[in-house]
Amino acid sequence: METNEKSELMVCDGNMACAQAVLLSDLDVIAIYPITPQSTLVEDICKFKAEGLLDAEILEAEGEISAMGAVMGASAAGGRTFTSTSSMGLNFMFDTYQMVGLSRLPVVMVNANRELSPPANVAASQQDIMGVIEAGWIHIHAENCQEILDSIIMAYRLAEDPDVLIPVTICYDGFYLSYLREPIAVPSRELVREFLPRRPRTVLGFNPPTLSCILATDSEAAELRYRHQAAFERAKDKIEKIDDDFRLTFGRSYGGLIEEYRLEDADIALVTMGSHTGTARVVVDKKREQGIKVGLIKIRVFRPFPQERLVEALRNKKAIGVIDRSVAFGWRGGHLYRELRTALYGLNIPIADFIGGLAGHDISIPLIEKVVDITHGVSKGMPFDEVTWLAMEEQ
Repeated sequence: METNEKSELMVCDGNMACAQAVLLSDLDVIAIYPITPQSTLVEDICKFKAEGLLDAEILEAEGEISAMGAVMGASAAGGRTFTSTSSMGLNFMFDTYQMVGLSRLPVVMVNANRELSPPANVAASQQDIMGVIEAGWIHIHAENCQEILDSIIMAYRLAEDPDVLIPVTICYDGFYLSYLREPIAVPSRELVREFLPRRPRTVLGFNPPTLSCILATDSEAAELRYRHQAAFERAKDKIEKIDDDFRLTFGRSYGGLIEEYRLEDADIALVTMGSHTGTARVVVDKKREQGIKVGLIKIRVFRPFPQERLVEALRNKKAIGVIDRSVAFGWRGGHLYRELRTALYGLNIPIADFIGGLAGHDISIPLIEKVVDITHGVSKGMPFDEVTWLAMEEQ
């Protein structure tokens, strides 16, 4: 694992990788409540506090809405804050989640993506996080445990940038990453503090200190929404710059908004987001050996959606296969497919959607091979279904 600095190599799961990032990020207030599959993250953070390693106030909330309410107040007072949740816990905190987003408080949190109920299920899915994509937060999706740690550190620098001031949710697939153990490089606290300095906070809105409780006229409210949207657009360049600075400091890069793999000479492209991206890379290499010129785009940032980067990367492809881990109800396909079709409107590229990974269903090598084969056929003019449900195709 290449780095540009002295770091500690450790083997841990995604929740511990997150806890390590919390330990390194010089936090003031942490408000937490356990829910599967991020409960061990709560335990790890509390253990750090008990051992005297973590110099931050920890509030053990009675529920997720209280946890987000606590960090909302602490952030409004100028503190650097953190919380975490998953699935129905994210639903329970939605009231305060939206208030933090629309108040543009630079909170950072993680969501261990998990299926919603009913039916009762605690396995992986991205359905939960897709239910809050319009709450005013930046959403970054991690592929592996190292990216969880690194993305949290980058998230604080992004959220607190005075040209951005938007909260950030780091999303990682529950079980596949929360409990996956793999080697990660944990950077030194001194270097993280150099990369992530404390800076004075800019007060937002018409009535200090926050937007949370002000009563605005229609024109004032419109201006606040306009400013928020403009900040999302500025965040795109900031994300690219922060990723490049991170590479120079720590020796690791994630491509900024998106990450491309064997795409330059590809005829067809897969589009993924989350933990199954690594499996998709294996399939891309295998299909290349069989003579199929396939490449891959990993969407790392879902909000703001990286339209410009995607148009540039995909404009000359003959067909695109999208793998979704959620369902956009009432729209036939998944959320990633819906967003990509909108972003590429006018390019006249056929796009096939493949829904998989719901309720912990494994997006396996054979299934992704099928995705490539169908997408390759589409590039040759063969008829295709707009949406294929991979779990049902397997039966």
